[in-house]
Amino acid sequence: MLRRWAAEPRVHAALQAAMYLLAGFLSAAASLGHHLQPLTLGLLLAQSGWPAVLVAIGGSGGYYLFWGNAGMQGVIWMGLGLATSLLLGGNRLRRQTPLLMSAVAALLTAGTGLSMLYLRLDSTPIAFYILRVALAALSTWVMTAATERRDPLTEWLICGMAVLCLAQVMPLPYLGLGYIAAGALALVGAFPAAALAGLAIDLAQVTATPMAAVLCLSYLVRLIPRLRPAMRHLAPGFLYLLVMGICGVWDLTPLPGLVIGSLCALALPKNTDLAQRRGETGMAQVQLELAASVLRQTENLILDAEELPVDEGALIARAAERACGSCPCRKSCKEDPSQLPGQILHRPLGNGADLPGGCRKTGRLLMELRRSQEQLRAIRGDRDRQQEYRAAVGQQYHFLAEFLQDLSDRIADRTMPPKPWFQPEIVACSASKNRANGDRCLWFAGVGCRYYVLLCDGMGTGEEAARDAQRVGTMLRRMLSAGYPAPYALRSINSICALQGHAGAVTLDLAELQLDSGRATLYKWGAAPSYVISRGEPIRVGTATPPPGLSVADGRETVERLSLRRGETLVLLSDGAGGEDSLHRSWLDENAAAGALAARILEECPMGSSDDATVAVIRLHAALPTS
Repeated sequence: MLRRWAAEPRVHAALQAAMYLLAGFLSAAASLGHHLQPLTLGLLLAQSGWPAVLVAIGGSGGYYLFWGNAGMQGVIWMGLGLATSLLLGGNRLRRQTPLLMSAVAALLTAGTGLSMLYLRLDSTPIAFYILRVALAALSTWVMTAATERRDPLTEWLICGMAVLCLAQVMPLPYLGLGYIAAGALALVGAFPAAALAGLAIDLAQVTATPMAAVLCLSYLVRLIPRLRPAMRHLAPGFLYLLVMGICGVWDLTPLPGLVIGSLCALALPKNTDLAQRRGETGMAQVQLELAASVLRQTENLILDAEELPVDEGALIARAAERACGSCPCRKSCKEDPSQLPGQILHRPLGNGADLPGGCRKTGRLLMELRRSQEQLRAIRGDRDRQQEYRAAVGQQYHFLAEFLQDLSDRIADRTMPPKPWFQPEIVACSASKNRANGDRCLWFAGVGCRYYVLLCDGMGTGEEAARDAQRVGTMLRRMLSAGYPAPYALRSINSICALQGHAGAVTLDLAELQLDSGRATLYKWGAAPSYVISRGEPIRVGTATPPPGLSVADGRETVERLSLRRGETLVLLSDGAGGEDSLHRSWLDENAAAGALAARILEECPMGSSDDATVAVIRLHAALPTS
C-alpha cells in the first residue's frame, strides 16, 4: 500500500513539497559560534520555480522561530534569494556559468551584512562575517552540484551541512537531532562524512567535548576484525564517555542522541566506498576519455579541410580551344576567347552579347561556353555533395565522442541508479491492404529507467516500404538499447538516409518514456501528429515536418515534452491512420482498455486510404511492489 501511495503523483508531489518546506525550515537553524548562517540561502538559490518558493517559506519561518528578532537578516536573505532564483530560473546564463549562483549568494550575504553592521542591527564579529560569506558561496555550490549530479565529495559535504543544521535542533531535552545524525553517519557513512559531521558539531559549539575525535574513533572501531555487531553499534556511546573523561568535561547531553543514531544505523545501508580512479575501472575511464579526445580531433580535421577552388580559367581556355580549333577563321581572327573573365560562366549567355565583337563564329563559341557552364555546375554540385558527406562523417565522430565521454562519466558514478516507479503498457494495432506492411512499431527498454516506443513508417506500401522500415527500425533500436542518446541516434539515421540517397524513405515517431518520473519526450521526424488523451479529450502533439534524409546540416525533427504520470494516454498514428477526426469518432473513455481503444481508432480510419495504418496506445501505471 505504501508503494502504491509513493507511486501516486499527487502523494509524490505532496511529499516533495513537504520535504522542501522542512529542509528550508531546519537549515535555518545552522549556526557557527551562535551566529546564524546562510545555508538556507544556498539551498534556495540551487532551486527554481515552486521548490524555491517552498524553501523560502520554510526558511523564513525557521529564521523567525529559531532566532527571533536576529533572524530578520535571514528573512531578508530569503526574499532576495527568491527574487534572484525566480528571475534567473532555467536561464541559459545560469547553466553556462556554474559559479554564478555562488557569487550571487556571497554578494547578497555580504551586502545585507554590511547594511546590518552600518545600521547597528548586527554585532557579528568580522571573522564570523567573512566565514558567513564564504559559507554562503560554498553551500550554494554544493547544493547546485547535488541537484545536477551526485558524487562522493558532494555527499560528504551535504552530510556535514545537514549535521550543522540539526545540531541546534532539540525537540526534547537530551535529544538533539544533530547527535542522532552524527551517530548514524559514524556507523554507515564514509570516513570523510563522519569527520565532517563531528567538525560541524564542534563548530556549532553545542558541547565542549570534541565530537570530531569521537566520530573518527567510532569509524575506526568498525575496521577491527571479528568485532561483534553489537559492539560496533554501541561504540559511539562508549567512545563519547571515554573522550569526555579524558577531556575532563561533564556533559551527557549528546549521549542519548548518539545511542539512538547508532541504533537507527541498523536499518540504513552502508555507504563507505570511496570513488577512486584506480585499477581496471580507472584505466577504462582514461581510455574512454582518450578515445573521445581522438574522435573530437578527427572531427575537427574533417570539418576544417580546405576546399580547392575551381579553375574557371581552365574551363574557358578549354572551351576556346574546342571552338577555335576547328574554326576556318582561326588564322585571320584577332580575338583570343581564352582571355575571357571567369564571371562569364556565372551568368546567362543569352545571344552572345558578352562575347568578343571580332569573333566571326559566335555560335560555335557560345555552344562551347554553355557546355563549360554545365561542367562548372556539375563540379560545384559534386563539391556540395562532398561537403555534405564530410559534414555527415564529422557529425558521427562528434556523436561518438560525446557518447564515449558520457560512458566515462558513468563509470565514475558510484551512486545508486534510480528505481522505476511506473511500468509501461503499449498496445499496437495495424492494418494493411498488402501482404507486406510498411509500418513497424517496436517497444523496448533502454539504459536505466528509459523505455522507448518507435513507430517507423516506410513511405508508400509493399515490400520495399516494409524493408526500409525494418532496416531503419532495427538500427535505431540497437543504438537506443546500447545507451545512445535519442537525439544523436535520430541524427545518425538522418545522415545514413542522406548518404544512401534514401531521402524520405521513412518517417520516425519515437516516444522516450522515463519510468522514474512518469514524463515522456516525443521525437518526430516526418511523422504524423500524435495525440494525448486527457479526461476524454484529445490534445494534438507535434507538427508535420519533412522526412529524414533531405539534409545533413539542418535538423528538422521536432521535440515535445509531456507527462503521462496522471493516467494520460499517448496515441501514435501513422500516415494512413487518419487524425483527429478518427479520435473524435472513437471511444475516448479514459477508463477504456488500451487494446480496445487502439482497435476502435483503427476501425474509424478512412476507408478509402491505400496507405498502411498503425495505431499505438501508450500508458503508464504504478509499478507493482517487488518481492
